[in-house]
Order: sequence, then structure tokens, then C-alpha cells
Amino acid sequence: MSTPTTTATPRIGARVLLLDPADRVLLIHALDPADPDHHWWELPGGRPEEGEDLPAAARREVEEETGIVLTDLGRELWQRESRFRYLGRDHHRIEHVFLGRTASTTPQVALQPTENEKAGLIERRWWAAGELRQCPDKLLPAELPTLLDDLLADRFSPTPIHLAG
Repeated sequence: MSTPTTTATPRIGARVLLLDPADRVLLIHALDPADPDHHWWELPGGRPEEGEDLPAAARREVEEETGIVLTDLGRELWQRESRFRYLGRDHHRIEHVFLGRTASTTPQVALQPTENEKAGLIERRWWAAGELRQCPDKLLPAELPTLLDDLLADRFSPTPIHLAG
């Protein structure tokens, strides 16, 4: 049974699978302020601003959420469509995920979190592939450990894949 949504058209977003020199991925541990027991780990990202393309939005969101400045991005890895409940409302989202690499895990600029991000942030953490496979918490997307393994082993699709959920 599908979950009804209060948004007729999906919100488009851009995220980054950001890897450091040791091939660890940066994830943000977040929660729903209206339901603090509902928490998850996700890639940094968000929605484009007026006139902004998806790669530019992804780079800006990484900078605002992590302080890490990316001058460019790699290819688009996947698109993920999801429906979920957050802050007591149903949401429908389509996210485009790009590959990013950083030479340093140290923020270069001050973070600029939104009020929503401040309310829902638990922590930021760099995860090695093996650690990610052992994570007991909800991951977005749930397939993230396998996707990361495939990417690092050079088995990833050359064209963006489509995920649901």
C-alpha cells in the first residue's frame, strides 16, 4: 500500500556521496524533531535554490552542512525516489546523488545549517565501508553499503541507477 503524500509533485534534491582520501564516506545522523525516536544516517545535500542546477546545489549543500568546499563533482551515481513522513507531514522526494572527493576532512568554511537542520542534527561521521556494513541504524538509502562496495571495487554502473524507497 502506498503512503499518501501532501505534495502533488515531488521535491527535487541533490546529494553527494563524499569520499575522503581513505575512501570513507561522510554521513549525517539526523532525526525527526516531531518523532525523536525516528533517526537515520544520510548523505549531505538538499534542494536547489532558484536557478541553481543540481551539481551546484549539491556542492553548496555540502559546503553549508559540512564546511567542506568542493570545486567540482564526479558523475551522477543514482537517483532515488522516496516517500516518507517528517515533522508530521507526508513528503515525496526525488534525489540525484553525485560522487564527490575531498582531500581533507577538515572544514574550510563555517557551517551554515538551516533551522530545520539544527533541530534534526545528531552528528556527522566519516564511515569506512566495513563500518557501514555493520551500522545498526537506518541508512538512506538502505543499499548504501552495497553501493559503496560496488563503487570502490569499480563495479558500479557507468550510468545513474534508479533506487526506490
